[in-house]
Amino acid sequence: MKLHELKASAGSRKKRTIVGRGPGSGLGKTSGRGEKGQKARSGYSRKPGFEGGQLPLYRRLPKRGFSNAKFKTVYAVINLSDLNKFEDGAVVSPEILKEMGLVKNQLDGIKVLGNGKLERKLTVKAHAFSDTAKKQIEELGGKVEVI
Repeated sequence: MKLHELKASAGSRKKRTIVGRGPGSGLGKTSGRGEKGQKARSGYSRKPGFEGGQLPLYRRLPKRGFSNAKFKTVYAVINLSDLNKFEDGAVVSPEILKEMGLVKNQLDGIKVLGNGKLERKLTVKAHAFSDTAKKQIEELGGKVEVI
């Protein structure tokens, strides 16, 4: 087979439907939108879950229970490998992390995760630590301080 012999597989290249053009297309005049009414107008969009005025399913079903998801603690995370940017013996705090651009928003606090390998002896101040992160920092002679 040569490059000039290549052909698209059958049905893979479909021609775009042209609406509002002449008698041959079958979609002339009203372009397949029917006559008048809200759905025939330009700019029409129906909100998700709209059922034509009938009470929508999400309002028909009973609401039960309570979800605590609204109140959960969301940490800004940082990996150990990111902490290699600091010099030996440096004190790493949330303010310094934000200043250096390693953390965008502090959210409900900063959590240090154990991804990557730490190669420096650091004093790390954060709101939470994973077990592997804590272990690795202390193995190198660093300190872990929970704020």
